[in-house]
Amino acid sequence: LHSNIMSKRTGLFLWCLHGMLGSAMDCKNGGAGNVHCSISVDKLLDRAIHHSELIYIISEESTALFEETFIPKSMHAPQNNWGHCNSKTPPMPTSKSDVQQISDKWLLQSVLILIRFWMDPLKELQSSLDRYDNAPSALLNKTKWISTKLMNLKEGVLVLIKKMLDEGTLDPGNSVSLTSFMVPSDETEYVLRDYSLLTCFKKDAHKIETFLKLLKCRQTDNLSCSLF
Repeated sequence: LHSNIMSKRTGLFLWCLHGMLGSAMDCKNGGAGNVHCSISVDKLLDRAIHHSELIYIISEESTALFEETFIPKSMHAPQNNWGHCNSKTPPMPTSKSDVQQISDKWLLQSVLILIRFWMDPLKELQSSLDRYDNAPSALLNKTKWISTKLMNLKEGVLVLIKKMLDEGTLDPGNSVSLTSFMVPSDETEYVLRDYSLLTCFKKDAHKIETFLKLLKCRQTDNLSCSLF
């Protein structure tokens, strides 16, 4: 009974989010890779930030639910300890001078690289979770929602690149396979690999949110914008 109630609550929650955000950030694909969007840059950036905030929140909830269901407390990943995560994604600036030196183009390009970096691993994660005998429906729904909204966010970022930089697609970077995290030899290692992926995605989801908020700040007051 409890699981049915949780499932219904999760379904209602996801339905409400879909209705609130709309589809693909109100942008339409005009064919041949051309994306058309009638929304202003300011509003588009606000929606991109809103998307990224929700993606990060749901990634936190997904990781916590995975931990609660499959990972002994003694093995929970320490907060903000990301040493095991892939280092090929764009780095977070580490000082005020770094923040001042990076360009809007770098921020947008980094967001796009991060999004594309995670699209395939999240799809593979879905396939992996579907093979679990006891994966909570809430976890499956949340991770599927993340994949969908990440695709929507990518479309919005492509429009931002077109509008703000007057450029087409930037360097997409390299995607990553689940096998980059671990080559499992048994069921326990599959679980640990998927856990590692979720914790690392949560880190990069926060990075995407941070980069977009910094970009937004720069549109109004470039001198005072900082992560520190």
